[in-house]
Amino acid sequence: MEKKTMAVLFGGQSSEHEISCMSVVNIVDCIDQEKYHLILIGITEEGHWVKADSVEQIKDGSWRKSDVQAVLSPDATKKVICLLDEKGFSEVPVDVVFPVLHGLYGEDGTIQGLLELAQIPYVGCGVLASAVSMDKLYTKIIVDTLGIRQANYVGVHRKELGQMEAVLDKIEKNLPYPVFVKPSCAGSSKGVNKAENREELEKALLEAAKHDSKILVEETIVGREIECAVLGNEDAIASGVGEILSAAEFYDFDAKYVNSESRTDVHPDLGDGIEEQVRDAAVRIFHAVDGSGLARVDFFLDKDGIVFNEINTLPGFTAISMYPMLWEAKGIEKKELIQRLIDMAKTKLR
Repeated sequence: MEKKTMAVLFGGQSSEHEISCMSVVNIVDCIDQEKYHLILIGITEEGHWVKADSVEQIKDGSWRKSDVQAVLSPDATKKVICLLDEKGFSEVPVDVVFPVLHGLYGEDGTIQGLLELAQIPYVGCGVLASAVSMDKLYTKIIVDTLGIRQANYVGVHRKELGQMEAVLDKIEKNLPYPVFVKPSCAGSSKGVNKAENREELEKALLEAAKHDSKILVEETIVGREIECAVLGNEDAIASGVGEILSAAEFYDFDAKYVNSESRTDVHPDLGDGIEEQVRDAAVRIFHAVDGSGLARVDFFLDKDGIVFNEINTLPGFTAISMYPMLWEAKGIEKKELIQRLIDMAKTKLR
């Protein structure tokens, strides 16, 4: 069988750059290299595209010093990666792309748009699903139409902060303290803070505004943090439900990736019917945003039931990431999971 060529994109310009580098190592280890010739393309935090020679270079960070420039051509008649080094220019035909890019400029529809222009099949959600799911404010507007419970919220634009007193008044009129303040489009809980009073709210808004022009302010939901993985296209299925046992007051960036005391449970005791409610809601939300391939849908569970939190269209694949763990608990090992995602990519382009 002739090998196909797969370009794997990693790194990126978002605050989740390092998480992408951790995820891609696990993903590459699970790709069947008897079937695929891999081209590893790293994107630095400054936005420079280069070719990495090995997973070892990704692990030690030396890929950033590569002298081989790499560019994905948008020319649909070619479907190539363009390489440029001291020996000259070359074009490598590509059959499929696996964009292992979390956060802005990777999970938000931008790289997906480039791949659509190039008409190269790619793993994961398309432009629309990626864009609206990355934007927490617009995701909530969509989920409002489904009748699925979610936290009450107020949206704020950065330009409004010039009239800070009016913004604070609006939020306090609609939401009781404490509230959570989040950049609408940042990932991995960067720039997220809890505010207990007006002074803390102002500081949290200014911090969130450093990460995005849109800010989401939500009521506090006191409950358990649970997650569900979705896999598929029109025939999407949901995994079981996992629970986050955070070492911090809330599951922020440090609690996810730094504090080793945070734990996950892929077989939590949730009570009668809760798992099915979560699984059903996860698939409905996935379809509502026009999802394809994969997503992780996050909820809270409080005394009144489940509450939708957010959807991630390229969930982490690190050693502690919930998405692959949930499918392993259902009997789908990482290698099989990765191959299913690649197979789905071949049929997704319109």
